[in-house]
Amino acid sequence: MTDRFVSNFTSRLDAKGRVSIPAGFRALLAKDGYEELYVHRALDLPALDAGGHALRATIDEILARFSPFSDEWELLSTVLNGTSEVLKVDPEGRVMLSEALKSHAGIADAVTFVGHGHKFQIWEPDRFQAHLEAGRSRLRDIKRALGAPLPGPAS
Repeated sequence: MTDRFVSNFTSRLDAKGRVSIPAGFRALLAKDGYEELYVHRALDLPALDAGGHALRATIDEILARFSPFSDEWELLSTVLNGTSEVLKVDPEGRVMLSEALKSHAGIADAVTFVGHGHKFQIWEPDRFQAHLEAGRSRLRDIKRALGAPLPGPAS
């Protein structure tokens, strides 16, 4: 078993609006000692960031870079803590996403769970595919730029 959230999995919401967290992700949350699911809206993507203690620790590390009296600390804490939700995980490993979370990510009847190491994201499947293709395109451009010969002296 890995100690990181990796890969991606697509699942449908059931008739009651619940979705099963992938088994490997549930095992990592359990190993992390987190019995629920901490979720907040991704800052600049139509997705949700989710995880347990490791995600919470990362947020705390980010906040620790700022004075608790600074505007930056206030803004980050409001966005990362003040709008977060702690979702109950039922005995079958399912969670129910709130309407606010689903609305932010454009989720209707299916989700894609995407591993990001210390956290995972929850996406609407078509939006994730578009995001993935845009990311692959950018990486191809970077690869070409890094593989291009350095410009030589003008002849």
